[in-house]
Amino acid sequence: MWTYEGIRVRWLGHDGFVLSGSRTVIIDPFKAKGDYKADVLLITHEHFDHLSDEDIRKFVTPSTTIVAPKICEEPLKPYGQEKLFVKPGSSIEAKGVKIEAVPAYNLNKFREPGKVFHPREDGRVGYIVTVDGVRFYQAGDSDATPELKSVDVDVAFLPVSGTYVMTAEEAAEAAKGMKAKVVVPMHFQSIVGTKADAERFKKLLGASKTVKILEQE
Repeated sequence: MWTYEGIRVRWLGHDGFVLSGSRTVIIDPFKAKGDYKADVLLITHEHFDHLSDEDIRKFVTPSTTIVAPKICEEPLKPYGQEKLFVKPGSSIEAKGVKIEAVPAYNLNKFREPGKVFHPREDGRVGYIVTVDGVRFYQAGDSDATPELKSVDVDVAFLPVSGTYVMTAEEAAEAAKGMKAKVVVPMHFQSIVGTKADAERFKKLLGASKTVKILEQE
């Protein structure tokens, strides 16, 4: 566990995080351990390693609010919890937590020629989440898009593994252009990527940014 400005931050592996302050926010849990219960559960998109039925059922309670983009509406139908669906660029509040949806999409990661894994028009998102006045950004499955330059947060969680998301090199360039006090690499050690990607990301940024590599809990 890492504590930043009074908020306890746990990395669940892959793109999953628990932010614990006066409210508990859980983002994209996948094959995650622990007995945390979410006041607010954020899902960035519909792919199995982000919208995981097993994990959702483990971490929600009847009072949890689930926040997701519209592309997740059908797979989330079985859940009776309050559900709020967002579009890229929109902002909402859930249980006192401010949530801003940031576009998440590919520029140069292709499923087949001319077809990226995460098209912009599908409306997938990352989130800027404000918990007790501290701003966190989880980028979702994204490349280094122009929208990242306008992100202004305390802590940014950025994917570094390549293949489906930005590489360590692309993430480092994106981080340099962002207003973030601390940058945390994610999207490795599951599906694709290794800790070596996170270490390379940190080395590339050098003294230009504070980089925190978390251990999976």
